[in-house]
Amino acid sequence: MMVSSLCAVPILIILLAATAPPVRADERAQLNTCKALVERAERSQPANATPDDAELQRCRQIIREWTLRDARMSVDENGRPLR
Repeated sequence: MMVSSLCAVPILIILLAATAPPVRADERAQLNTCKALVERAERSQPANATPDDAELQRCRQIIREWTLRDARMSVDENGRPLR
């Protein structure tokens, strides 16, 4: 059974929309949110407690990745040299 070209276009658009990755927040805003979350978690927990829920672990990973990325960059977020 052949699909007419009039039906194929909407079907293709629907399939592409269904398989597209979810829209993510601005990366810098996500970093700032994660920093605040980790900071609040560290202040609210006693020194010997380990508050390692999934969201906190994900935020710590995001902060590590940003730290490594910033260490490799020779310009700041505005494109100016770091020197």
